[in-house]
Amino acid sequence: MLNKIYIKHLYHVYLTRVMYITLIFASLIFIMNILEELKFFNDNPEIGIEYPIILTILNLPAILFEIFPFIILISTQFFFIKFQTNEEILIFKNNGINNFKIISYIALLVFILGTLIISVFHFISSNMKNNYLEIKNNYTKDNKYLAVVNENGLWIKDKIDNQYMMIHSEKIEKNILKNLVITIYNEDFISENNIIAKEAIITKNTWKIKDALIIDSFGKKDLFENFDLKTNFNYIKINSLFSNLEALTIFELFQQKKDFESVGLNTLDVDIYLNKIFSLPVSLVIFSILSSILMFNIKFKKTKTFMVILGILTSVIIYYIYYFFGLLGSNNKIPVILAIWFPNIILFLCSIIGIFNINEK
Repeated sequence: MLNKIYIKHLYHVYLTRVMYITLIFASLIFIMNILEELKFFNDNPEIGIEYPIILTILNLPAILFEIFPFIILISTQFFFIKFQTNEEILIFKNNGINNFKIISYIALLVFILGTLIISVFHFISSNMKNNYLEIKNNYTKDNKYLAVVNENGLWIKDKIDNQYMMIHSEKIEKNILKNLVITIYNEDFISENNIIAKEAIITKNTWKIKDALIIDSFGKKDLFENFDLKTNFNYIKINSLFSNLEALTIFELFQQKKDFESVGLNTLDVDIYLNKIFSLPVSLVIFSILSSILMFNIKFKKTKTFMVILGILTSVIIYYIYYFFGLLGSNNKIPVILAIWFPNIILFLCSIIGIFNINEK
């Protein structure tokens, strides 16, 4: 019964530290982001302060989602600073709750927290990010360009000089678009020509259209075996337009992957992001264990400033480990699963070694 009280107290103190550190990070992110949003609206003097504030708030949860592992790492350090400062950890040990048990209780709590983050918080953050992008797109200079993938294929909106183009393709194979329908509009968005083509070969800034039927606004039809179509879209740009994955819920990400596969687009970025989401609870547990081991194996006579610096250095080192493997995965140098999970395996093995060497003094 007494142990349950101590464990409940441990959870309360730990969650309080997580909340404090999250609020600190959120405040810093808010300040930095609102400056960016104010800069973004420099060319729109009629826009008041409310839009930058709203956009910053909408974008905040998505950024927090990305840095939660580091929030957990630093929160764990501050948790142990409090426990050591108040000598609460000695009370725990005197009641049979040793260092290993403390780490185990924290790891369990963090795993539950991570599960809630990907199941609830991510749903909220992705919807807020989507609203953020929708609002910002109304004011961006690039909103004349658009690309969407759904179960019906690839849809592209483009603008060349004073003409708009709506392009639909059923499938893309490497750099070839299959079964195209292209509608060309004038600057008043009145249809001028419809192009129905068997395929288009994507080159740098020109598409090579093959076996095309062109129908003008008067219904006149012309057949062309080959002709060039000027466009802003090459293969790399088409693929890079689907990079706002943080604006999609988990279910939408699976649907996006399915749509990409049906059209023939590369699903690498979607696979990486999905694995990153599902690995989060494990990553949080590993970060909490590493931080706990670190705090148990240093002398607590060190200042709080030293602890903070140590936490930042540890975060930077771990960040670059994840970044290095993520880079290998995104460049197809190693499989996606290995890119996301191998750093976790390495850090988990380091954690296991550290647990067996915990200072029980």
